[in-house]
Amino acid sequence: MGYITTKKPHAVLVPYPAQGHVNPLMRLAKLLHAKGFHITFVNTEFNHKRLIRSKGPESVKGFDDFRFETIPDGMPPSDKDATQDVPQLCYSTRKTCLVPFKELLIKLNSSCDVPPVSCVISDGVMSFGIKAAEDLGIPEVQFWTASACSFIGYLHYRELIRRGIFPFKNDDYLTDGTLDKPVDWIVGMSNVKYRDLPSFFRTTDPNDIMFDFLGEEAQNCLKAPAIIFNTFDEFEQEALDAVISKFNVPNVYTIGPLPLLAKHILPESRVNSLNSSLWKPDSNVFEWLDHKEPNSVILVNYGSVTTMSDHHFIEFAWGLANSKQQFLWIVRPDVVQGSESVLLPEDFLEEIKDRGLLACWCAQDKVLEHSAVGAFLTHCGWNSTTETICAGVPVICWPFFADQQTNCHYCCDKWGIGMEINHDVKRDEVEELVRKMIVGEEGEKLRIMAHEWKKKAEEATEVGGSSYMNFDKFITKALHYQG
Repeated sequence: MGYITTKKPHAVLVPYPAQGHVNPLMRLAKLLHAKGFHITFVNTEFNHKRLIRSKGPESVKGFDDFRFETIPDGMPPSDKDATQDVPQLCYSTRKTCLVPFKELLIKLNSSCDVPPVSCVISDGVMSFGIKAAEDLGIPEVQFWTASACSFIGYLHYRELIRRGIFPFKNDDYLTDGTLDKPVDWIVGMSNVKYRDLPSFFRTTDPNDIMFDFLGEEAQNCLKAPAIIFNTFDEFEQEALDAVISKFNVPNVYTIGPLPLLAKHILPESRVNSLNSSLWKPDSNVFEWLDHKEPNSVILVNYGSVTTMSDHHFIEFAWGLANSKQQFLWIVRPDVVQGSESVLLPEDFLEEIKDRGLLACWCAQDKVLEHSAVGAFLTHCGWNSTTETICAGVPVICWPFFADQQTNCHYCCDKWGIGMEINHDVKRDEVEELVRKMIVGEEGEKLRIMAHEWKKKAEEATEVGGSSYMNFDKFITKALHYQG
């Protein structure tokens, strides 16, 4: 039987295959679906299988007008419930995905079950989507899922080569003060030091996969007809102005924070039942939080990719315990490097039994919105940063890699909502910062500032706000949909 609503627009979305990229693409897919789009959401085969293991076969069944497809990522087969090796995955997607993705678009366009593909929205680091759409004459948009300020940083990676900064000659740069030197030549990022730039330039390897991948994928975004960001104008105005003026990108759409925008567009949509979490969340956390006083709990979550040494893991543990504050600690099985499970000392578990809860995963956005949560110890990934803004919760920052160093700098020095913890984490510092954040005056000041940003984010995403209006413009101008 042919598809009845032949004029329905059809958006194909393809995220980079990691949790922090799948989530915002899924949020955007749901918003477009609520606006009348047929959706095809393209996961890698590996992540498709992980979703089924996490949520069951229903999670990828979809609906008649919201369907899931897969493409190979070119990586060796694996059934692990963990993020794949990131550098190898970047190398592999860039090398492998164009042909199967293009074949998928051709298959969809020749199917009588779905409308013809009217637009492709690809992750900002999956720029093969631009090429595939271009070859088939389909409108294409890039969705940069990280911060606009980090985008500016990546766009200057070529300048780091030109100035002889990358690659470093030896590892002295880690200890000789180089990373603390001011950088005054980046338009769109003022008052930054080298340590505040996205971290992949910190290497002595001239052929480093991540430096080349992120720098060149950011440049490739400039070739797209339009770029969208999960941010709002006032939050990253300086960086956004630079994208438009210095890099000549006329069609920039700020449509975030997406969780807040969604509240005004799809409050009752059936597609809300679709969940993109690659881990199974622990629902017990809410029952535990319900018995806690307002602003009395610190959420600790390092995201889906961050790993650490066993030593740092134990330092975090005893810092949290010694703070005597209540905490919810999300501990992924693969968070300790080289291990598929985590072991904590019995005396630690005994010490924290009345005030700490450990869980493998949680619905982080919902946890942050809980009145009991008064602070968030985070790796500063962009989803976590936007979710904490949506909830008005201040942060203790422990950035791991990529854009997280940049986001940390902005949280602490530009937006006034955070304090940074030393990368070589010590239990005494964890204890001190957690206490300051939950029961100290500094924490209260940061909480007030976080609430201010929450209010501004709500204004941007409510009906008539800048992000709300930009989302409508994005659909009509970038996707050529007239409704």
